[in-house]
Amino acid sequence: MRGLKISERFKSTQVHALISSETNGGSRGTRRSNGSSSGVVSLVLSKAKTRKKTTSEVGNHVVPLQLPSSDTIEPSIEPYLKPINLVEALAELYYRLELCPQSQKTSICVEQYSLLRGIGDQKLLRRCLRTARQNAEDVLSKVVLSSWLRFERREDELEGVSTMECGGCILECPKLNLVNGFSPFSVNDKCQCPKESKQENSTESSVFLPYEEKDVSFCIGDEEICCVRWRIAELSDPFKAMLYGGFAESQMRKIDFTKSGICSKGMKAVELYSRTKRLDFFCPLTVLELLSFANRFCCEEMKSSCDSYLASNVENIDDALILIEYGLEERAPLLMASCLQVLLRQLPSSLYNLNVMKLFCSSGAKERFAMVGYDSFLLYYFLTQVAMEENMVSKTTTMLMQRLVECAVERWQKALAYHQLGCVLLERKEYKHAQHCFEAAADSGHVYSVAGLARTKHKQGQPYSAYKLISSLIFEHKPAGWMYQERAIYNMGREKIIDLDAATELDPSLTFPYKFRALAKVEEKHIKDGISELDKIIGFKLSADCLELRTWLFIALQDYESAVRDIRAMLTLEPSYITLQGKITGKYLLHLLSHEVQQKSQAECWMQLYEQWSSVDDVGSLAIIHQMLENEPGKSLLEFRQSLLLLRLNCQKAALRSLRMARNRCSSMQERLIYEGWILYDTGYRDEALARAESSISVQKSFEAFFLKAYVLADASLNPESSAYVIELLESALKCPSDGLRKGQALNNLGSIYVDCGKLDLAKLCYKNALAIRHTRAHQGLARVYHQKNQRKAAYDEMTKLISKADSNASAYEKRSEYCDREMAKADLDLATQLDPLRTYPYRYRAAVMMDEQKETEAVAELSKAINFKPDMQMLHLRAAFYESMGDLSSALQDCQAALCLDPNHTDTLDLYQRAQKLRFHCPSEG
Repeated sequence: MRGLKISERFKSTQVHALISSETNGGSRGTRRSNGSSSGVVSLVLSKAKTRKKTTSEVGNHVVPLQLPSSDTIEPSIEPYLKPINLVEALAELYYRLELCPQSQKTSICVEQYSLLRGIGDQKLLRRCLRTARQNAEDVLSKVVLSSWLRFERREDELEGVSTMECGGCILECPKLNLVNGFSPFSVNDKCQCPKESKQENSTESSVFLPYEEKDVSFCIGDEEICCVRWRIAELSDPFKAMLYGGFAESQMRKIDFTKSGICSKGMKAVELYSRTKRLDFFCPLTVLELLSFANRFCCEEMKSSCDSYLASNVENIDDALILIEYGLEERAPLLMASCLQVLLRQLPSSLYNLNVMKLFCSSGAKERFAMVGYDSFLLYYFLTQVAMEENMVSKTTTMLMQRLVECAVERWQKALAYHQLGCVLLERKEYKHAQHCFEAAADSGHVYSVAGLARTKHKQGQPYSAYKLISSLIFEHKPAGWMYQERAIYNMGREKIIDLDAATELDPSLTFPYKFRALAKVEEKHIKDGISELDKIIGFKLSADCLELRTWLFIALQDYESAVRDIRAMLTLEPSYITLQGKITGKYLLHLLSHEVQQKSQAECWMQLYEQWSSVDDVGSLAIIHQMLENEPGKSLLEFRQSLLLLRLNCQKAALRSLRMARNRCSSMQERLIYEGWILYDTGYRDEALARAESSISVQKSFEAFFLKAYVLADASLNPESSAYVIELLESALKCPSDGLRKGQALNNLGSIYVDCGKLDLAKLCYKNALAIRHTRAHQGLARVYHQKNQRKAAYDEMTKLISKADSNASAYEKRSEYCDREMAKADLDLATQLDPLRTYPYRYRAAVMMDEQKETEAVAELSKAINFKPDMQMLHLRAAFYESMGDLSSALQDCQAALCLDPNHTDTLDLYQRAQKLRFHCPSEG
């Protein structure tokens, strides 16, 4: 057995893992101390002897693991645009999108994507990309945006899916991408591209050709290629001039073509093409020769045909890397686009192909792509996003960023390109070059880049200069949370804490202030207080770095059960997470600690999962599912459960990864279709998800197939007929085998539909049955039933039961506020905001109360407080309505535009926007 103990608590600033030489070799180290008595601990691992061996034979090695101190941690500079006034920026963008011609819509949608990245809503970002692709006109934009959408869904991780396969999504069809021009279609339209297998080349004898007299011969060496003069003349104006103009060749029957640059086989192909206008007689090499010939003699129709034919024959990376050189040399845009499509649809794996990276990263890449008009900011924007996600500090990422800077034309593009390059260089510790990039981004109007500039000065030993830069920002602009957070890095003592508290007040979603305060408390020997500080942020925003820090504090308290729980949750979010500044992997730390906790059987894990699910302990549920997958690797059912939890915790990328794993590891087609359906639904393809559910039901009726179909249908606005069908589907699901956890969810959903239909007794029965199998969230549905029956006290009591049972209960306090008087409601909502400041309903409620009390300024301020760190569509709509009632039409219009930038189809906001426009037109002096 291995033992883990804490030695010399509160005396060292280092954490050490003492590891037996049998398990992990390493150089012997000694513990270092900075002489302080900060509350940081040493972790010592020892291994008891399992066979006779002397102490000298066993040998222990010390691996120093530096636990961060409050003085050494710092937040990263985020590599995306962060406008000083996001609402104003979104409103201006929506206004431009309304008025711009079709040709500019794609570019503006991509700009919208770059602005919204800071919000972190993956569904919102995917919608921007879909809209950009829907409005794309040129082939390159279609290819890039289609590949980007595919990458966002990480189809490269789905086993058995060809990169060039059309999955039925019209926005991502590789064949339609190569059709130039705008194609009006709905995002949800299904692709009708032909799926036939590739045909063998035709032969001349298989095609009927009428007899034509061949009245001219082209001599190449000793061979004569007989041709029809007028057919050759028809190929281009130069040929027409040569054969029918004032040139000597117009009178010749034999023309010497030896020095024309084409071989006799190629000229025979030209002759056949001139009569048939077909290329399927020829192999790709011959078509390449025809392409070169067409370029040389200005045969535009032939060139276009060759370009299109070769583009349709690019199937893999090897083909693409060969043919793209011909595309560049012959300036064949379709061939180039087809080759790029193959390379882009295989990202991120193609990033690791040296020839691919040479193509994209070389210093002359922009000039080469410019020859076919493909020196595209969009292309390199996509490539840099993939590269940063793979490895932010790699040389490949740096070179791609440099190409992005070269391709930037518009002001926002330059700001983004220089800022991102600055972030990469900062991470690579190339501070001087990073400083120049941040300066260039700031000169392009991106104020947030000043934070990067300050950081580079700080790293170069100029902390006072950094402090002055950020202080000037706070003085010149409306203060934001990130400004105070950044200035705190360069402050000391009490002033640092004041700045961090101000940062949290302005933007409670920033994690760095919580981490700093936690470590500061640990250094004051208050480890439990440090854990409580981290609990605050983890309670509403789950992140791997906060879980890691809390893990170390639990180790300091020798609470290994909690430490293991947090490591498992951390590894669920990021399976390859490396702790302590890259010195030990999360998986290895889990291995070390797992010997200090009791191992559970799979049956015990299921029991614990029921306990934690019923107590709404989402982090604990994540951890136990991680252990169950460790006990039973490759269990698709567990991967699926994991994805459901991650979605509830708003960890969308991790949830999709778990869904992909479930899909790859499932054992049946029926199950695979279900997981593919959820992947499609979660990435915005509702109709395709519905089709997968129906296909699964046709293979085998199952709980999950019926549940998926009901869930997708219920997502739309339900009428009595569709509600009845959803009820029928959920009842069918409940008749199929499943466990209590899922059946509880189905009963809860069924109860919700019954309430919407006014069938309160049936709804009550559903919720009671769900509670009987410990689906705790059914208390909320039951409270809704009591409220509909005008039993407000019973509804309040039901929510109180949920609050007492649930570990995560901010939403329960929020919901309970609907069933009590105004003062009690305000108390519940204040507590909900304290537990989860990202929930928007409490702000809206308090603002509405203030408006009722004619406190207009205070009502707007309450909404603005939340909008400043979370520009939510509903809050923007409400503030716009407040502004309209106050007669501030300019502000009302701005908020409407910003809200419609987030959701362009929100009916109430559209109505308010049109009303405000009319009012302003009739009363131009207003606002």
